[in-house]
Amino acid sequence: MSKICQVTGKKAISGNNVSHSKRRTKRKFRPNLFEKKYFLPEEQRWISLKISAAGIRLISKKGLTTVLKEAKEKGYILNY
Repeated sequence: MSKICQVTGKKAISGNNVSHSKRRTKRKFRPNLFEKKYFLPEEQRWISLKISAAGIRLISKKGLTTVLKEAKEKGYILNY
């Protein structure tokens, strides 16, 4: 599975390592991803999500069902 957050849609971006002498080499900035299980009370089952730290904070702020609904509308998550 790719390294993309299923809630926020964050994915790896590219940039440069810059040394003291200002030489630049390519590098990747990867999101802070976690494999986390949540209990979905409407369906009485557990779901497993690959989400970023920002996604975890978003779920604790808005609630699991609203965040999953928004992520499905934006196309970040296909089925849960």
